[in-house]
Amino acid sequence: LLGQILDHWFESEPLKATLATDAVIGAMASPHTPGSGYVLLHHVMGELEGRRGAWGYVAGGMGALSQAIAQAATARGAHIFAEKAVCHVLLGREGEAQGVVLQDGTEVRSKLVLSNASPQITFLELIPQEQLPKDFVQRIRQVDTRSPVTKINVAVDRLPSFLAAPNARDGQLLPHHQCSIHLNCEGTQLLHQAFTEAAHGHPSSRPMIELCIPSALDPGLAPPGCHVVSLFTQYTPSVLAGGGSWDEQARNAYADTVFDCIEDYAPGFKASIIGRDILTPPDLERIFGLPGGNIFHGGMSLDQLYFARPVPSYSGYRSPVPGLYLCGSGAHPGGGVMGAAGRNAAQVAIKDFRHL
Repeated sequence: LLGQILDHWFESEPLKATLATDAVIGAMASPHTPGSGYVLLHHVMGELEGRRGAWGYVAGGMGALSQAIAQAATARGAHIFAEKAVCHVLLGREGEAQGVVLQDGTEVRSKLVLSNASPQITFLELIPQEQLPKDFVQRIRQVDTRSPVTKINVAVDRLPSFLAAPNARDGQLLPHHQCSIHLNCEGTQLLHQAFTEAAHGHPSSRPMIELCIPSALDPGLAPPGCHVVSLFTQYTPSVLAGGGSWDEQARNAYADTVFDCIEDYAPGFKASIIGRDILTPPDLERIFGLPGGNIFHGGMSLDQLYFARPVPSYSGYRSPVPGLYLCGSGAHPGGGVMGAAGRNAAQVAIKDFRHL
């Protein structure tokens, strides 16, 4: 349990609750949920420039990381087809992967196919079900993809000023503006209450909020004096109580709840908003192909990790379809911008390719 880990090392409840956010981030789980301790440790894996557990910001936004990978690949002869949706995987007579078919009908032939789409899209949409073992299909359908996350992107015309650390008169950036700011995290019980509301189909009345200001580190993201604010909030259920959907009214009502909370910490925040983009779990699924809106392609619970990710017997990146590999967040070791799943899958694919 996360609580046991934090209680062992810390006494301060606000500090424990703030650290606890990394144990429930992206997870429909409470700090009291068994296995939540692993998710916290997952978020401090690896290192950045020699600093263990450190995180970094990608200049230009996360898309810049994709562009860097793309440039490295094309420099070595790769051909990248952007904005070309894959319709299905091409299969040979023996059921092996032979390439992909794009939605415009174009066939791209290859000896191997690596998919970083979710296991659900890869095996339930891109492969004919009769080509897969029934028990495999059933297990993929049973993967828990519930997500509590609503992402809100905000444009503001001035830097937020927090009561706990007011801005200087000249409006200069302070150290905390360049960090992750955690709100509604004074105690782990607050996080548990927020989870409980969502478990009953209601958006949290006092949601957990991780606020960061990317333009504080990357001024090119906003005009002079203005800023972009990224809000990672939870808990919001995919389906609202009574079978309700996330219509415009529900989305705006939840966003207003989030902004009211921020206003309590930083008076004037609501008045500074000049634009907002609200992405509920269904929006994250529709736009980015995240099953259930889950940023990890499936819960990071103990029953869906290690040898069971995405399902038992297929945790080694290979799939029931010869030549088809899974290399995204739904594969071991799971989600997060660390590239481990992709690197591991590539090693397996290279090994198999030598025998073709």
